[in-house]
Amino acid sequence: MKGFENKRPIGNPLKEELSAFGGERGRYLAEKLQSALPAISLTTHVALITAVANDTDANLIFAQQIVGYGNVGDILIAISSSGNSQNVVDAIITAKAKGMIVIGLTGETGGKMKLICDILINVPGKRTAYVQELHLPVYHTLCLIVEHFFFGNERH
Repeated sequence: MKGFENKRPIGNPLKEELSAFGGERGRYLAEKLQSALPAISLTTHVALITAVANDTDANLIFAQQIVGYGNVGDILIAISSSGNSQNVVDAIITAKAKGMIVIGLTGETGGKMKLICDILINVPGKRTAYVQELHLPVYHTLCLIVEHFFFGNERH
């Protein structure tokens, strides 16, 4: 939703519209706002997560959001140290049914996710804390690749 390592200035016509509509403040916004790609963390909508967990099944907290947010061709990045977390597996099943692409990050074996992800990145570890540490450079690298692809390689 904002720059990771690259500068992402917004382009015209938004820059011009901000300046025209907002005067001095609009020019400030045009200078400071950054181009973005739509991204949603499925772990942060606490009210929805508790509603789904209370009203249906806690394992459906991510799958329900995929129903609402997911579109054909969207990408789900699914993370589970074991590859067997039912709530993550259910989200993947739902994403695949909606025509989404799934990139999975798991530990050494890949678990159930190895059979249902389009791309599986399984790091060489079994202990949860170690797997999570190994995932950090992986998703930073994914962010860099995506940012470079869409916004070029200009560093600030």
